[in-house]
Amino acid sequence: MNGLEASLSPLDRRVAGRERSFLFDDLAAASDELKELIEGSRILMIGGAGSIGSHTLRTILHFGPKTLHVIDHNENGLAELVRGLRSSSDTPPLGELLTLPFGLGGEPFRLWLSSSGVAYDHVLNFAALKHVRSEKDPFSILAMLETNVLHLDRLSQLLSQRTSIKRVFSVSTDKAANPSSMMGATKRLMEHALFQPTHPWANGVSVSSTRFANVAFSNGSLLQAWQHRLADSQPLACPEGTRRFFVSLSESGHLCTLAGFLGTDRSVMVPSLDPDENLVLLADVATEFLAHHGYEAHLTYDEQEALERVGELKAAGRWPLLLTPLDTSGEKPYEEFVGAHETVQQSRFAALEEIPYLAPASPGSFPALVDTLRELLASADSTTVTVEGLRSLIAQVEPSFAQSHRASTQSLDQRM
Repeated sequence: MNGLEASLSPLDRRVAGRERSFLFDDLAAASDELKELIEGSRILMIGGAGSIGSHTLRTILHFGPKTLHVIDHNENGLAELVRGLRSSSDTPPLGELLTLPFGLGGEPFRLWLSSSGVAYDHVLNFAALKHVRSEKDPFSILAMLETNVLHLDRLSQLLSQRTSIKRVFSVSTDKAANPSSMMGATKRLMEHALFQPTHPWANGVSVSSTRFANVAFSNGSLLQAWQHRLADSQPLACPEGTRRFFVSLSESGHLCTLAGFLGTDRSVMVPSLDPDENLVLLADVATEFLAHHGYEAHLTYDEQEALERVGELKAAGRWPLLLTPLDTSGEKPYEEFVGAHETVQQSRFAALEEIPYLAPASPGSFPALVDTLRELLASADSTTVTVEGLRSLIAQVEPSFAQSHRASTQSLDQRM
């Protein structure tokens, strides 16, 4: 179909436990509709140099957009994105591809957007602070809130008069369902920033999102870290007893394309994955990863042993895999896509379900949070920014977060 590949790579097959993209049949069935929406269209992609954004871009290219403008503060990521596209023999013909090295929240973006005058048809946002390990101090958490919430709120205002726009999409995360981390909570707030009926999207704009699982070998992921550790002859590590859903990089692009262009207005699309079948132990995934590279996993709970025996074990065809306790801040033992009070229903796609947007119980709580965050960022008094204060602020919109937040004195930065 349009040159898109259904099969997963041998390594992705080991991790995900399937031979082909679980979304490919839905993508193929909707290909004519996607082509009608995308062919000849003008698309703005924000955060498009990241793993998910770039693979969504590669999927979209097969449907013939006229214009693709990609902004990302990661200048190196943009350079590699263009090099990869230009160097690949299976890249479809490119229309106007423009990459710009700035982020969504700064003044260069605002000035460029007002000067460009492009009548965009679709806007896709992938910009996020998305790692639980960033939950380490109030200022890092405030940066999450600024990036994941305030910037999208600002975008809605900047685009409020753009009547050409048909669809706006912003990617969420499974960690937004019953969030136990500040990161997950900020992505739940992102959904409010996207879907709030009081927000100034132009009339007739359809807005959608998606939550999904860990993207195997994406930038900054644990699996990508395993690749680096293996290349550097260092031990692998993972939390014991932790189960995760995995999708491949190509599947993440398939999912965001379906949700971004065909998702139901004001809904979140989630994979129809069976926890009994698709939730896998991280230790098992690490074992499969090592087997793919020709090594047997040597399980240990002793960090010193893991560090000291790499050379000895490697020579014997084995590799140290350190199992650590699941006791760091914000970490869940398993993943889920649907929040406690949300409803889920089958979407038009066999492999996807959808969650209609659930607004805060207190209608004015989210606008009040936005105003308070802006005041905090403008304040010269750093003592007003505390973890407890930010947690209480979030709980005014999401009351259950006061109990579900998993606080700990242990941080992922203290772990291998």
